[in-house]
Amino acid sequence: MSALNLRLPNSIHNKVREVALLEGTSINSFITTALAEKLSAFLTREYLEMRANRSSEEKFQEALSEVPDVEPLEYDRF
Repeated sequence: MSALNLRLPNSIHNKVREVALLEGTSINSFITTALAEKLSAFLTREYLEMRANRSSEEKFQEALSEVPDVEPLEYDRF
């Protein structure tokens, strides 16, 4: 595990302290979780962009043609 010195504006530090206290966790755990969530969102976007770039209209239409042409079940209708 590594250490990181982080400079935060007092207003953000105070809010992080408040929320961490409400969540029953440490500031360190709160920030670690927040960073992990942000990385996950970033990496998911990167992954989806990569997959989208490998696709084509032709592949989409081919996959769509395999979907049965049936009415949806009652509970799937709005």
